[in-house]
Amino acid sequence: MLRLDGMETGYGAVKVLRGLSLTVESGEIHCLLGRNGAGKTTTMKAITGLLPLWAGRIEMDGTDIGTLPAHQRARHGVGYIPQGRRLFTELTVAQNLEIGLMTRGSGREVRERALDLFPRLRERMHQRAQTLSGGEQQMLATARALCIEPKALLLDEPTEGLQPSMIEVIRSAIVRLRDQGVAILLVEQRIDAVLSVADRVTFIEAGHGRETRAAADLSAHHEVIDRYLGV
Repeated sequence: MLRLDGMETGYGAVKVLRGLSLTVESGEIHCLLGRNGAGKTTTMKAITGLLPLWAGRIEMDGTDIGTLPAHQRARHGVGYIPQGRRLFTELTVAQNLEIGLMTRGSGREVRERALDLFPRLRERMHQRAQTLSGGEQQMLATARALCIEPKALLLDEPTEGLQPSMIEVIRSAIVRLRDQGVAILLVEQRIDAVLSVADRVTFIEAGHGRETRAAADLSAHHEVIDRYLGV
């Protein structure tokens, strides 16, 4: 379980997150929804250690990881797929995956399980990442994160810019990971995609976690979505 308690951080002197608290249970897809600038990506960066924690606590399965450097948080099982994928574009598919395996000393059987989710990557193992399609790059970013054997997986806009067939591949992979017990924190702008896969949704506004709802309830209470996402 991933637990955030009173998390505060920001950039320079600008505070972005203001006492944000939420939990992501093992085997749950928990979506973070909010307008642009609400603090969604900042939340991801703070969890992974790319931003320092100013106040509050971050726990992974009861262990406080909020003071650890980013690479040690990955070793505790926190996987991150950032917006824009951030692949090593000059390296091959195989080399990108190898970097993921090195993080926690994972064996080749872990790589094989990741490739089972995205068999197309098996045909691209010696191809440089920059030559892949957008959908294939997202597959590779996800597979690389899976090579650290994550207990919690953070995904920031994983379907952005993808064609419908690729969106379905990514959606299916996320659901399979949830069913395998991974705690998944998802940032996604497509409301239809969120409601089709999420278990719970937390709305974030100006760095505050405003309320958490079961995703199944939101289809019948669209006014809640309009309240936090409407123009």
